[in-house]
Amino acid sequence: MKKPKILVINTGSTSTKIAVFEGEQPVLEQKINHKTNELEKLKDFDSQVVFRKNIIEKFLSEQAVDLASIDMIMCRGGLLKPVKSGVYKVNRRMLDDLKNASKQHASNLAAVIGYELSQDKRPVYIADPVVVDEMQNIARYAGHKLFQRISIFHALNHKAVARKFAEEQHKKYEDLNLIIAHMGGGISVGAHAKGQVIDVNQALDGEGAFSPERSGTLPAGDLVKLSFSGDYTQKEIQQMLVGKGGLVSYTGTNDLRELEQNLTPKTTEILQAMAYQIAKQIGEMATVLHGNVDAIILTGGVAFSDFITGEIEKSVRFIAPVFVYPGEDEMKALAYNGFLLWQNQLEAKNYE
Repeated sequence: MKKPKILVINTGSTSTKIAVFEGEQPVLEQKINHKTNELEKLKDFDSQVVFRKNIIEKFLSEQAVDLASIDMIMCRGGLLKPVKSGVYKVNRRMLDDLKNASKQHASNLAAVIGYELSQDKRPVYIADPVVVDEMQNIARYAGHKLFQRISIFHALNHKAVARKFAEEQHKKYEDLNLIIAHMGGGISVGAHAKGQVIDVNQALDGEGAFSPERSGTLPAGDLVKLSFSGDYTQKEIQQMLVGKGGLVSYTGTNDLRELEQNLTPKTTEILQAMAYQIAKQIGEMATVLHGNVDAIILTGGVAFSDFITGEIEKSVRFIAPVFVYPGEDEMKALAYNGFLLWQNQLEAKNYE
């Protein structure tokens, strides 16, 4: 069977990642970093699309990649309306929702760029966007009728790692109960019950444990007082929650490797506190699964830290065996979903 040639596009806040896969194997991969002053000149969504699309076309041309040779395009999914896990074909409704989303994020750009590059000559898909929502209804209650817990998390890596683990155990993901902690710039901890993420913290705004750059769940009363003190703008408080919280707030850096290379008693305690909070979240999710947990999986960039993973494991190994899958290979996960689609092991869903 012919292996498909898959173009993968992943737009981040300060970078654009491009890759070409033949089946599951990467043949070309590049991360293009964008300077802050370059991005600040781009005033709206459309100008971002043009800027990044031109960069992608230039790179592919320099690498002698003919778009006519591409069989499908896989793109990072953005902040759409809540959807079930799966692969979705990019359509006009999706493009409209990405362009007019109430919250704008760089991830919204990828599918629009992919669609424009396709020129209707090859299919374009997204897989497991951050808005995958499989939460059970009881988990949606926040504690007041004006508020509701929502599902925004690192769904692509959660699902990819879960399937990889299941395959290695010669089992089906849909037959397992897993707790997965994705630990990167943001942290999401999800309860996977037989293939469904029935509870997870809202990682976009940093709910849950504090992370390298997010504050996590703060004391509500103190946050209200701070918000109305007049000392900070709404934007400044939002930055405290996402971007300037967590390790950045405590140490001035989000670089975990730098901190571990220069450990002091204080930084050691701060890192222990982050691991402590992640472990507590894992414990919460164990109750969601009624203690019936097959494995706990630690993944994301922070999972490269033996110190953090070791601290977490000490606290949670009584629940279930702990497995570590460091990093988050979103490009490979997107290509893998495209390959499964090509082999008819997955069926693309319609975005409605």
